[in-house]
Amino acid sequence: MAEVITKMQPATQSHLRATSGFVLITRGLKKAAPSVTHHFATRQLRFFLTAPSPCPYLPDREERKVFAHLPLSDGATINDALTQIGFRRSQNIAYRPACERCDACVSARIPSIGYRFSKSERRTLERNADLSRHLVEAEATMEQFDLLRRYLLARHAEGGMADMTWPDYVAMVEDTAARTHLIEYRLPSGDGGPGDLVGCVLIDVLSDGLSMVYSFYEPDMAKRSLGSFIILDHVVQASGAGLPYVYLGYWVQGSPKMAYKARFQPIEVLRAGGWTLMPQRDR
Repeated sequence: MAEVITKMQPATQSHLRATSGFVLITRGLKKAAPSVTHHFATRQLRFFLTAPSPCPYLPDREERKVFAHLPLSDGATINDALTQIGFRRSQNIAYRPACERCDACVSARIPSIGYRFSKSERRTLERNADLSRHLVEAEATMEQFDLLRRYLLARHAEGGMADMTWPDYVAMVEDTAARTHLIEYRLPSGDGGPGDLVGCVLIDVLSDGLSMVYSFYEPDMAKRSLGSFIILDHVVQASGAGLPYVYLGYWVQGSPKMAYKARFQPIEVLRAGGWTLMPQRDR
């Protein structure tokens, strides 16, 4: 979201209405159905629009985002409500696509309660049963950053995050008013100390689920399918905590980078009429 700092303009009501059928109001967020209106009477949110830039997911297209700064006082509550209507969080900024000629980016979430793991998913969980899971405070460490650098260089060397520095990572993890934490995954240790870090994910805790802000893992352990495992393990965590959803961010039909999200079934996507199960033809 670095572009929002230098390329922004106030978002007009027409831009806001164009974002997947939702109307954004300066003192609240209102979906078409009155039952899901969210009011923020104590804080006026100002929405801005980024300048057009090349789309990172689909060729020959441009992207724009509408975004707002989360207030420190009630940022967690607002982040909660915004996530439920399709926004994502980056540091203290909540954003969502606002592209003028494209609506391919749709929010996706997995219903966790009663989720039935496929045979392949159960094998992925079993392959990683030796890993230990550690919930830690949202405080950046150099060990995490080293893992992130290996992951980015191996998987996203041409992406916008490839040049991330240590201060950038600290800001990503720590600069937020949301309810957030890190989950670390470690190999068994032979000396009683912490094992090697092989996976890490930044998680927002919402009233109705867990939102996976960003995950990264050891790129040289392909047989473990660590990316899928981290998602599946959060389905387990959310279900165990009685939280009905795991939010995965955006699924983009036609983008190879995002195709993996459709493999989790069932999965819900956010359309103009609200959250609905992804139809078989879209998978």
